[in-house]
Amino acid sequence: MCDSSISFTCGECTTLNCSKQNSEYPEDCLTLALDNEELQKIIRIYKEDPIDASYSLAAAELVKSGYGTLSRVEEVAAFAKNLGAKKIGIASCVGLVKETHQFIRYLKSEGLDSYCVLCKVGAVDKGEIGLPERVRRKEGAHESICNPVLQAFILEKEKTDLNVIVGLCVGHDSLFIKHSAAPVTYLIVKDRVHKHNPVAGLPVEG
Repeated sequence: MCDSSISFTCGECTTLNCSKQNSEYPEDCLTLALDNEELQKIIRIYKEDPIDASYSLAAAELVKSGYGTLSRVEEVAAFAKNLGAKKIGIASCVGLVKETHQFIRYLKSEGLDSYCVLCKVGAVDKGEIGLPERVRRKEGAHESICNPVLQAFILEKEKTDLNVIVGLCVGHDSLFIKHSAAPVTYLIVKDRVHKHNPVAGLPVEG
């Protein structure tokens, strides 16, 4: 779609003209480098794929009505309602079960059903999937793997309409997203060092 020889990326941009068309594009902007035929192909996906179209509309409605006024918890519920989702799957870290219980109660208060699966479901020991002993936190003791693949499998059987990640570890979240049958969004991104606010870990600009 873009010329792969271009080294300039959106990460270096300071004009952000693609957002509001109120400035100028950098010389090597990715937008300018796009092949128009392929761009039109992407546009048709939004317009013609019924799932992509419905999610795009639901997200746009949320930005219009709640941007900067709704919390993440409220946004997830509102997004689900915009989609017409009836059953929300929750893939939660076992260490955040208290927060998950609170989220379940909130969803219920908003008229949304949910089905929760914790990461240790199945109680499969690390050795059973061939993980080496060096990754066991306590030598000789049973240590259940985080099991995002099984979480996704169970939620697929439950026919959830939208799946929500609550604090799955880095990597385990990737596996869950890969195997989830329903689209996925986040409620909590785990960062125990910064009280689940990963942005606080970014280097301070000098």
